[in-house]
Amino acid sequence: MVLVLHLSCSQLVSGNKMATGQQWVLVEMVQAFYEAPAYHLILEGILILWIVRLLFSKTYKLQERSDLTEKEKEELIEEWQPEPLVPPISKDHPALNNNIVSGPPTHNIVVNDRRCINFASFNFLGLLDNEKVKNVALASLKKYGVGTCGPRGFYGTFDVHLELEDRIAKFMRTEEAIIYSYGFATIASAIPAYSKRGDLVFVDEAACFAIQKGLQASRSNIKYFKHNDMDDLERLLKEQELEDQKNPRKARVTRRFLVVEGLYMNTGYICPLPELVKLKYKYKVRIFLEESLSFGVLGEHGRGVTEHFGVNINDIDLISANMENSLASIGGFCCGRSFVIDHQ
Repeated sequence: MVLVLHLSCSQLVSGNKMATGQQWVLVEMVQAFYEAPAYHLILEGILILWIVRLLFSKTYKLQERSDLTEKEKEELIEEWQPEPLVPPISKDHPALNNNIVSGPPTHNIVVNDRRCINFASFNFLGLLDNEKVKNVALASLKKYGVGTCGPRGFYGTFDVHLELEDRIAKFMRTEEAIIYSYGFATIASAIPAYSKRGDLVFVDEAACFAIQKGLQASRSNIKYFKHNDMDDLERLLKEQELEDQKNPRKARVTRRFLVVEGLYMNTGYICPLPELVKLKYKYKVRIFLEESLSFGVLGEHGRGVTEHFGVNINDIDLISANMENSLASIGGFCCGRSFVIDHQ
């Protein structure tokens, strides 16, 4: 009995404590309500009203669309007129009336049965219609056959490859030459073969697209100088010389190249090669000369801009040209010293 009385007293005391604790919590809440700033109470009131509105607001249903009958669907389909994919074109539009060329694209060309002078061809020397070239081409077809492509990396080196490289090297008066199966890829592949990330390339701002792709592939540091402006080029070379003096350790491992065209495709101007050679030896840079348009055109024997200016070809580190212009063929070549060509 004493134990029961003791438990009853304990429960009574704990119940009084709980009631007292709840009263204190309520008092604290009321006190905090009075102490809160007015803007805080207003914001909470707005939120409470918004929640109540969402809870008791009606849900809106989309208006149901009545189904069309089969007859109404057919009528709508018959009335629908699609817009033309292209605007109407007159039958006299130039795109619908092509100019038809008859015969080989030589210096004189027949267009729509009318004899014209051809200014739209790279066949400068007219070798495309040369009888001797045709006969040799036919003999090669009979001996080697013809296929979709013939890169040496796929089909191996043929005797005509080596013979052509030897004849090009002798004609250009260089130690060696190497041929490529695609003219555009010649200089675009030669530049990144030598110039790597961290190297420095000075290039004319009017350089052709093939040179630009080669520079992009090399990931080198590119500095453009104004077209055929030797003063601007020397300014860049002097600035680089001052930077090299600040960091001679980096300068010793940085290679420098000068890339120009013999006859610029984008402007038609000839590069000032003698002045470029002087700057080469003065500032210790290597010259890459792209002669796709000048080869077979400039010089007494068609050797290009080096023969045109009487510059020693050994002063040029690498000469590249494609055979798709003057030679009216396909592919390209690079020529120079043996250790330069062997690197490719």
